[in-house]
Amino acid sequence: MDQNKIRKMTVNSMMAAMCAVLGYVSLDMGNIKVTFESFPIMLGALLFGPASGALIAGVGDFIYQIIRYGFSATTLLWIVPYVASGLVIGWYAKKNSFELTRIKTLAIVLIGEIIITALNTGVMYIDAKIYGYYSFAYIFGATAARIVLCIGKGAVFGIAMPPILSSLKRALKM
Repeated sequence: MDQNKIRKMTVNSMMAAMCAVLGYVSLDMGNIKVTFESFPIMLGALLFGPASGALIAGVGDFIYQIIRYGFSATTLLWIVPYVASGLVIGWYAKKNSFELTRIKTLAIVLIGEIIITALNTGVMYIDAKIYGYYSFAYIFGATAARIVLCIGKGAVFGIAMPPILSSLKRALKM
């Protein structure tokens, strides 16, 4: 097998494992969850493109969901926001030949976090309806706090991403 394919599979596997661990060590406060599980998804998507971003998200978040909550009717729905974010970020990186300025990196990472937050809100609504815990206040009452958290995480990730990407590209000889 080609060395580059082996290297890519290895990095994707490590990123998926990081995603699962970072999701598991999250801080849950009711309907607000502080987690860094999206960071390795975004990193993989920016390095290798949409397929890697989606794969890292799908595998990593599936492992996290099973370990933390078990399998339920909505397990796969909870994975969709992260897969969508990985796809969008990876597509954008690939469209730009994986050469993004700091501003473009910050922008796409912020968009990725917004995608996750918006879709997670939708999944929370569906989950609440299915399992009978729906209340408007619970689902939408913390929206402002969730948006502030989303933008804060996106800004921090977007600022941290360029030097980390640069180091990884050098280490991976890309």
